[in-house]
Amino acid sequence: MAKVKYYYDSENLAYRKIKVKKRKKFGFAALFLLASALFGFICFVILLNTPYFDTPKDRLLLREIENLKLNYAVLNKKMDQVDHVVEAIEERDNNLYRTYFNTAAIPEEERKSGFKDANRYKLLEGYDNSKLVLETTKRVDVLTKELAIQSESLDYILKLAKEKNKLLAAIPAIQPVRNENLKRMASGFGYRTDPFTKVRKMHEGMDFTAKTGTPVFATGDGVVTQADNRASGFGNHIVIRHGYGYETLYAHLSKYNCRAGQRIKRGDIIGYVGSTGRSEAPHLHYEVHKDGRVVNPLNFYYGNISAVEYVAISKLANQENQSLD
Repeated sequence: MAKVKYYYDSENLAYRKIKVKKRKKFGFAALFLLASALFGFICFVILLNTPYFDTPKDRLLLREIENLKLNYAVLNKKMDQVDHVVEAIEERDNNLYRTYFNTAAIPEEERKSGFKDANRYKLLEGYDNSKLVLETTKRVDVLTKELAIQSESLDYILKLAKEKNKLLAAIPAIQPVRNENLKRMASGFGYRTDPFTKVRKMHEGMDFTAKTGTPVFATGDGVVTQADNRASGFGNHIVIRHGYGYETLYAHLSKYNCRAGQRIKRGDIIGYVGSTGRSEAPHLHYEVHKDGRVVNPLNFYYGNISAVEYVAISKLANQENQSLD
């Protein structure tokens, strides 16, 4: 109950009750409510913007942020380790694999370049930790691109390796007649005296003298494109296309051991020595062609003879004697 207040009436020499007007009461009440509302609003703003009054939700979010920062730091350390491994692979790729296969190295700026799209990281900007997130995301993108380039490079090196194996198998690399079956090296590559016209002319292959019926071997992997006697002067002859620009010809055979279209391997017996066509005695006339031009077969006997045997054959082949065809 509200306290009753009095005042002294000096004229009537008596105490009288103080009567408060209703308007004043309403004004006091309104002022109190306004002051209370203002005080509550100020407290709310202070609580909202002052870190000293964290809510449980705020504390949970802060812990999550700290955990994310820690995870980003761990991720960056792991990326440092991956960077070292990738750099070692790139060095071997440029300085070993590509050097071996005579292929140009991949430029460093191409390997390390990021993405040029200016809007790629737009969504990550404007936050408290944007710098950390942006730098880590860019590192991940660069590393991802490096790995993609390196993967493509190793696929290409693998392809080159497979092609190199095919190339090495295709190159004519052995003698078409074994040394133990040879009587002598009749004539080599170069200008020789024709046995029929006695005129000095270019001899585009090598002649191996041997008994009729001596096996003739394919000197490299390839496909038989001819096995007939339709070429003038060669008699029964075989042409093998090895690929990579290489072809070999085996002429004056007594008989064939293959047919046109057949795929053969180096060392397969494809025919036998004879004296068919324009030939003075049983022998094998052997030619090597590269990119449509005849080349000296002597340069291709590294597959089955020793250095001493090569020197001996080279001396005999370089003598300007009379050829047998």
